[in-house]
Amino acid sequence: MRFGIIGTSWITERFILAGRESEEFTLSAIYSRTEEKGNVFATKYNIPMVYTNLEEMVSSNEIDAVYIASPNSSHAKQAIICMNHGKHVLCEKPMASNVREMQEMIDTAQKNDVLLMEAMKSTLMPSFKIMKDNLYKIGRIRRYFASFCRYSSSYEELEKGNIPNVFNLSYSNGSLMDLGVYCIYPMVTLFGKPQSVKATGVLLSTGADGEGSMVMQYGKMDAVIMHSKIADSFLPIEIQGENGTMVIDKISSPEDVKIHYGDGTIEDLNQPDIHKPMYYEIQEFIELIQLGQRESSVNTLANSLAVAEIMEEVRRQMGVKYPADLLK
Repeated sequence: MRFGIIGTSWITERFILAGRESEEFTLSAIYSRTEEKGNVFATKYNIPMVYTNLEEMVSSNEIDAVYIASPNSSHAKQAIICMNHGKHVLCEKPMASNVREMQEMIDTAQKNDVLLMEAMKSTLMPSFKIMKDNLYKIGRIRRYFASFCRYSSSYEELEKGNIPNVFNLSYSNGSLMDLGVYCIYPMVTLFGKPQSVKATGVLLSTGADGEGSMVMQYGKMDAVIMHSKIADSFLPIEIQGENGTMVIDKISSPEDVKIHYGDGTIEDLNQPDIHKPMYYEIQEFIELIQLGQRESSVNTLANSLAVAEIMEEVRRQMGVKYPADLLK
């Protein structure tokens, strides 16, 4: 599978290193806004072709698929260009700025008969399947709790009067989009879309959210989510059932999974991952294309749309608006 990539950030570097663990992965081209940065990146990772024009890259017969790791605000436009040229798209989370963009991306994928998949790595890691397969052991589930709070050095830049990208509304950024999505997507994958959402958050000087909390109702269970880029948290993730509680070390890249039963016993469900975390999403994407399938059974388009709907409602309640929300 011959990939073109968009973006030269640290996440792209991790993608390349994980992809090269797969025998089916080939890196053919990179798109960068500047030729200088593109050439430096291409030299470092031995990428044959460098483009500064996206249309030219996706018109190439040397590329089968495109991995998008640009700013959130660029995802939809770039993905649609790629798909309109018949390229399959693996797009970093969050896949779109809002529901309108997400629906346009889905419509474009279906119109062009190409695969579109959100690059949420955690739900495709072996440990997540272990979580899902063992949920029945904890009985009737009463609560899903997830926290992803990581203090960002970019906050210090903001305090100095600068506007770092991670807190820039023009890039559709903020704590919810950067970290909160990691908590929401597994929840939707396991339990579907909640019946109701209540959200609050702290807005920073740019209008972006620095942190937030959500309580969501599923009838006879609820979900509690906390996210932050202005404070740290060291809490594990819990799925609480009447017969026991499943405890997971971290929601963005789960590795340590245990069940604590009511009688005090603990069941260790850990199985060592033999590949880098992003390998599994890449392999899923490649195998789907090889099988002629146009949607993942885990990172489904319905799940991505539901997550986008939840996040748009959360932003509405927090008062966070992106320039992308005003476009038609």
